[in-house]
Amino acid sequence: MKINIINKSKHEMPAYATPLSAGVDLRANIEEAIELQPLERKLIPTGIFMALPEGYEAQIRPRSGLAAKHGITVLNTPGTIDADYRGEIKVILINLSSTPFVIEDGERICQMVIAQHAHVEWQEVDSLDETERGAGGFGHTGKI
Repeated sequence: MKINIINKSKHEMPAYATPLSAGVDLRANIEEAIELQPLERKLIPTGIFMALPEGYEAQIRPRSGLAAKHGITVLNTPGTIDADYRGEIKVILINLSSTPFVIEDGERICQMVIAQHAHVEWQEVDSLDETERGAGGFGHTGKI
């Protein structure tokens, strides 16, 4: 699949790290380092703009290394970029650790996964079919 992209950043185009990677890393495109204090969140620009085809979205997800090593994650994970959005991709990062974290220009801050989705047509009914689970929700199986 080909997607139109404009890279106004100082960095290379997003690329898959390995042949079987699901997502591409996005990099911070900032003029100076940004320090995130514990529990602080900031919107980080990437310099990337794109036009997704109808029926697709881009999901912005945390990078496991930043989360595990530093407590840095994407606040609204997964963030959704709709096919009709044409603005710069920006990422809401939050520091869930107890120590400040510095984001440097060019640092890989998140992953972006392109995913297909469906639009549904709602059909209002008076009842739903029965299942074994029924209305059982969070923790209903007693398993952790």
